Amino acid sequence: MKALSLLTILIIGLNIISCGQHREPSKRIEVAANGIHGGTLSSDGKLAIIGSVHHGGSLWRLKDGERLYNWNHSKAEPSVIISAAIDPKKHWAITAEAHTLVLWQLNSGDPARFWTAPGEVLDIDLAPGGRYALLGQADHSAVIFNTIRGGIVRSFNHEGRVRSVDLSADGKFAITGSEDQTAAIWEVSSGKRLMTIKHQEDVQQVALSRDGRYAFTAAKYDQAKIWSVKKKTAIKTLPLAKERIKRGLEITAARFSDNNRYLLLGYTNRTVELWQLKGMKKLKSWKLTKRRRWQPTSVSAIDLAFAPGNKRYYAMGSSGFIYWLK
Repeated sequence: MKALSLLTILIIGLNIISCGQHREPSKRIEVAANGIHGGTLSSDGKLAIIGSVHHGGSLWRLKDGERLYNWNHSKAEPSVIISAAIDPKKHWAITAEAHTLVLWQLNSGDPARFWTAPGEVLDIDLAPGGRYALLGQADHSAVIFNTIRGGIVRSFNHEGRVRSVDLSADGKFAITGSEDQTAAIWEVSSGKRLMTIKHQEDVQQVALSRDGRYAFTAAKYDQAKIWSVKKKTAIKTLPLAKERIKRGLEITAARFSDNNRYLLLGYTNRTVELWQLKGMKKLKSWKLTKRRRWQPTSVSAIDLAFAPGNKRYYAMGSSGFIYWLK
């Protein structure tokens, strides 16, 4: 038997340690050859909108890995899709470049409306039936944009760029996260600010549960918390190690399960975690695999989803893959 080199022994040892701490995805499919700018998964993980680095936008059906449609804002060149959303009823989808928006019909793949965005778009979500979109913008505002007639219906103002937005499944409530170190929860119909959440750093990720009862906020170099919208109080603090936060570890994706029992979180360091909200217990964690095993680049989670029954989970990675997590 040939003697193992010291490097080989170290690599095997590191792999054993890694496997002991994290699971690997059970499956992955390639949806972008050179990485993903932005995109989204449907809430049940059946569909994915991909904003490829070099090939523009596309819609994928994940059960068989089929690319259904190419979705670009211009025929002249591939679009730089920085954010996208699928309406909860899965009839409509919207894609956003920095300054343009396109509303798409999911069943046919046809574009229904094309709009110039009212400001530089950083994040987007779509209300049921595609009636309106919530845009997080660089001009320190989030706006409700009428996707049928065009124009701003309502503005939610911050004092910094609005980096992350989310809507409840019925479209009645919105959450916005800003570089002014605050997140805010809003009643969409009236524009009333229901709650202001203060952090000590820029808010980088926000999420609402589908029924709007719970909110998640995370700020860079600061805490991540779960909030009761009705009580306007923090009910859970995510026990992140301070040294990990100080090194710049960011939460880049968050999604509540439909029954509000679980929370999926994705990070910049290839990690995806499943948390049980009761007792704030971490149940599982996975490491998203890199395109090439020994390459130095990492993988950020762009979006996450629960399969029906919460027995399987999906993660969209910046590497250009969709991952199955079990």
